Amino acid sequence: MFSGGSEDKARGKTQAVLLDETRKVLDSSRELVNVFNAVIENDEKKVNNGIKKIGEAEDEVEGYRRALTRELAEVGSLLMNREDLLKTAYEIEEIAGYTSGVAFRLSIVDTKSLKKASIKNEFQELLNMIIELVNKLNEMVRSLAVNPDNVIQIANELQKIERETDLKYRNLVKMTMKEITAAKEAMLLKDAAEHIEEMADRCSSAADSITIIAIGL
Repeated sequence: MFSGGSEDKARGKTQAVLLDETRKVLDSSRELVNVFNAVIENDEKKVNNGIKKIGEAEDEVEGYRRALTRELAEVGSLLMNREDLLKTAYEIEEIAGYTSGVAFRLSIVDTKSLKKASIKNEFQELLNMIIELVNKLNEMVRSLAVNPDNVIQIANELQKIERETDLKYRNLVKMTMKEITAAKEAMLLKDAAEHIEEMADRCSSAADSITIIAIGL
């Protein structure tokens, strides 16, 4: 596809695919909040619909990652940062996978556990933090094309949110183990929280990779 093309053209095409992938993950993370709210409301139809949307988004994200892999294979040595681009794409794809895992666990947890005010509030805040993280990741990818110099500043903002997310996650796990007496429900909520923490970690790793790409531009 890129034979005879310039490095700028090749870079633009691969970054466009990466941005599509990141946007889809952002959509998926927002849908996760809808699933959480539907679980609280005991609306099984909305829960199932949300899980379906997240599953479809995961498939689309995989498709974007595969498309990027093909693009980079065709580019060959034209792009110096192709390994970092591919690493970023895989890290973003993993975020989508963890999103599906969180949605599934929330869908089978006893609603009474999630309706405990302290648990509910902490979970909502943790989910909102993930949306912030993925949104920052999306901003970073978009900045690669329009203003690479902004990437480092956005990365610093993302890392700050990631550290706050880690603290929120630990607090939620402690609260869950203390307030949820049913072992099954406690483990489901703990696993869901751990998956969210993994999403945050992948955002941080992807941000590092994107920063390396930006420095090389």
